[in-house]
Amino acid sequence: MLDAEVAIVGAGAAGLSLAHRLALTAPGTRAPSVVLVDAPPGPLRPPRRTWCFWEAGAGRFDAAVTATWRHLRVRPPSGREIEGDIEPLRYKMIRSDDFEHMVAHDLADSTAVRRLEAAVETVEDVPGGALVHLRDTAGRTRFLRTRWVFDSRPPGSLPAARTTLLQHFHGWFVRTARPVFDPRTADLMDFRTPQPADGLSFGYVLPVGRREALVEYTEFSPRPLTADGYEAAMRHYTEDVLRLGVLRILSTETGVIPMTDAPMPRRVGASVFRIGAAGGATRPSTGYTFAGIQRQTSAVAAALHRGRVPVPPPAHSARSRAMDAVLLRALAGGRADGPALFARLFARVPMRRLLRFLDGRTRLHEDLAVGLHAPIGPMLRSALELPTLPRRPFDGP
Repeated sequence: MLDAEVAIVGAGAAGLSLAHRLALTAPGTRAPSVVLVDAPPGPLRPPRRTWCFWEAGAGRFDAAVTATWRHLRVRPPSGREIEGDIEPLRYKMIRSDDFEHMVAHDLADSTAVRRLEAAVETVEDVPGGALVHLRDTAGRTRFLRTRWVFDSRPPGSLPAARTTLLQHFHGWFVRTARPVFDPRTADLMDFRTPQPADGLSFGYVLPVGRREALVEYTEFSPRPLTADGYEAAMRHYTEDVLRLGVLRILSTETGVIPMTDAPMPRRVGASVFRIGAAGGATRPSTGYTFAGIQRQTSAVAAALHRGRVPVPPPAHSARSRAMDAVLLRALAGGRADGPALFARLFARVPMRRLLRFLDGRTRLHEDLAVGLHAPIGPMLRSALELPTLPRRPFDGP
């Protein structure tokens, strides 16, 4: 039997972020005892990923940042590209390996956080806390008794929703034979890709040098592609759209992010909470998660340090979630032309303000001003339809 005040299940972005905040406390602040449970190598461990977000000035995790951009670009299906200077914001990219290395380095100096490699089988409420059932790397059953559990593992199924789309993507880190990238500018959305029958698609280019970049193909649609489908989409984008010429693929990444208006439960027991994407940190309209994770884990750490019940707060406001529900319904119902909608927003709203809107940091009058640049008819019909729609389980992956 192991004992700790806090158990963190899963060592992805959410678990590592919370462990980092609990390990590095302000002078005079009491740090709770923490066990960070990391899955053994294999299918239960999160795959390598790239996380992007934007913030002003220096950030907590800058030591792990691969690259930053002040200039962003959006390319409509045709016509002039849209560029914006987001000063004082910076668009930042972190690769999961670098993030894990930075957090592990900082945790090594902490006496508050212990790391344990084991598979979590069940988590149950018990009087005064929770009991985590583990199976260690030798196959032995172990138990961890704790006051609070923060579970960041993906849920087995999504809650019932009125609308659920998948943001699914496949990307290559590439090195080209000739200098073809502008490392000062990131392509946030490039809609010169073939559009699927249901949903929308775009390219995504994050250059880290004149010859190196992360290039991705992304879809918002009901179903992922096959491996061959992603390969064909990437070949078309890099060869026919970007015309990169001869290139070498250094590494790849693939992922699926649910974009849903389902309420994601953050408390699943008297002492058991969900954090990260499992706890609603993903912004439904964009798929961005890292910033929401930081808002949640910062609040949880502050509550634990003050001896309060550490319920993770909603990562996004009720107003933001309501607007996202309307947008998802308009896209899923085919009422809104996705590429035209996003291109129009980026063309008519200053990019810095639009990023603040997408991060839920704008006021009501700013939200209304952004909304006036969206197609009013499709959005209004979708908003009126939502209350009549039942919530249904998602039957996809």
